[in-house]
Amino acid sequence: MTPKVVMVVMVPTEAATAPKTSIVTLKYTSRCCHFLYRIVSITIVQKGLVEAMHCCRAVDNSARAMLVKPRSQEVKNTMRKSTGAISRVGLTPVFVDIDPVTYNMCPEHTAKMAEQCDDLRAIMPVHLYGQAADMDAFIELGERHGVPIIEDAAQAMGTKDSQGAMVGTRGTIGTWSFFPTKNLGGFGDGGMCTTHDDELAESMRMDRVHGMEPKYYHRQVGVNSRLDALQAAVLAVKLRHLESWHAKRKHNADVYTKAFAAAGAATTESPLSDGGFPLRTPHANPAPARHIYNQYIIRVPEHMRDDLRAHLTEHKIGTEIYYPVPLHMQECFADLGYAPEDLPESLLASKETIALPIYPDLSDEQLHHVATTIIEWVTAHAAVNA
Repeated sequence: MTPKVVMVVMVPTEAATAPKTSIVTLKYTSRCCHFLYRIVSITIVQKGLVEAMHCCRAVDNSARAMLVKPRSQEVKNTMRKSTGAISRVGLTPVFVDIDPVTYNMCPEHTAKMAEQCDDLRAIMPVHLYGQAADMDAFIELGERHGVPIIEDAAQAMGTKDSQGAMVGTRGTIGTWSFFPTKNLGGFGDGGMCTTHDDELAESMRMDRVHGMEPKYYHRQVGVNSRLDALQAAVLAVKLRHLESWHAKRKHNADVYTKAFAAAGAATTESPLSDGGFPLRTPHANPAPARHIYNQYIIRVPEHMRDDLRAHLTEHKIGTEIYYPVPLHMQECFADLGYAPEDLPESLLASKETIALPIYPDLSDEQLHHVATTIIEWVTAHAAVNA
């Protein structure tokens, strides 16, 4: 029987004293890597062991490491790289729907699907757009089923959950991306895994260097997945600015939200079906949680979304759709037999969401230009469709 993984189809990234931290360098002579892992482990991750590698390989290595355990299924929410990693290690993804307020994995639907799995391997939530998934619920669910939690924190470096804990630190394994578009991005691909489990750490260390331990003695079949020293050097410099970038992204989000609220927009806590101004802004969970706004996602009715995006393009305002096709509808998973309506919230979000510019270097003038351009267009077209 093929092991399964339960996943959420996502459409549309502290303690006063850090614990003693073991450092895993990716190249035997890389002082830059060693320095990067030390400062990340102390200032961001606050976790026992640090491992760095190619960004997609971070999830691959986590999934492979879990396969050595005597379990055989996994619960997860869905970003493309995470789903691919699950498939590559011989697991079958089982998709679950999203919470339409946060776009993160729905704990209730995850629990329902987990009950239907006869060989569950792990729960793998993605902290999407820079907001934490409900880790309390997923940790409890993992304990109930006796399976680990693998956190995909690719978009959430610095995000805090409802307990005020940095994401990626409470699960069995945390996975991180240093892709250039992330809040902490390098000049190329890169990533990192964190864990408190010594056995898993040892397995992932070996896996990233062809399964070697010691050098040129191969104990397992691994991959070449080391982080370049150049990327580590770049990231070590950029990490010093990360908190100020978080603050600027939060400021930018507040400017947008205030402008849209003045026009009558509500947050995603109120669905579009409630009526009113046909635009919804992101809901951010209250402190001690922290949303770091890797993306700022607005929501408009399906019949308006693509025309609005075309209008913004005409006005030289860049946008993106994260993501236009839910994973349960991707061609590569057609053999799993999902119908579009199996995950209705994911399907609807894929047709209604737009990501706006949110990067730290935006000026208030630019932010107001984006907001005003959207408000004027939505107001005009809402009147026409009334």
